[in-house]
Amino acid sequence: MAMETPQTRRKETTPRMQFQIRAALLEGTPDEGKMILEGRAIVLDQSTVLFNYDGIDYSEIIDKSALAGADMKDVCFKYNHSDHVMIMARTRNKTLTLTPGPEGLDIRAELADTTAGCDLYKLVKRGDIDRMSFAFTVLEESYNQETHTWRILKIKRIYDVAAVDIPAYDSTSISARSDREMEIERMRSLDRDVRRRRLILMARL
Repeated sequence: MAMETPQTRRKETTPRMQFQIRAALLEGTPDEGKMILEGRAIVLDQSTVLFNYDGIDYSEIIDKSALAGADMKDVCFKYNHSDHVMIMARTRNKTLTLTPGPEGLDIRAELADTTAGCDLYKLVKRGDIDRMSFAFTVLEESYNQETHTWRILKIKRIYDVAAVDIPAYDSTSISARSDREMEIERMRSLDRDVRRRRLILMARL
């Protein structure tokens, strides 16, 4: 059997990609008492080294248009992509929401009040688990022999997003914030927006 090299590699399932996430019990809202995780599951147009082969680093980039048309009808939220751990949330019953955007794929997961759900929430909140990833299949990709980089042009299907111990991408992080901290950040964001709008109006005078 011929030995597969990086140049001939075709991905059925890809290495994992990390996302940003935060955890909070949202008091005083319709989600009060729920364990909510939310963040960015896929970062677009960002290169990461997948592996080193014969002294050469091979990288991957998810193209900005890769999510267009991707099958995301039934995506699960898991821990370490394991089939031995129960599903934490799912798009099919709307406990997991996926929102594509210009910078990537944002997610919102409502964890079930189970032992596994509570444990994962606490570990994320404490910072023991601080990275995420997703599993998918490729519909179309290109390979640059000079830079040894695959560019994922079209994603065929996303199977799951997961909290992981060791991700492929290490440029973003998971952080757990309380509802009070999230409210302070929201107010700061509103304040920045008001100041920006005032500057725009002043410039037009």
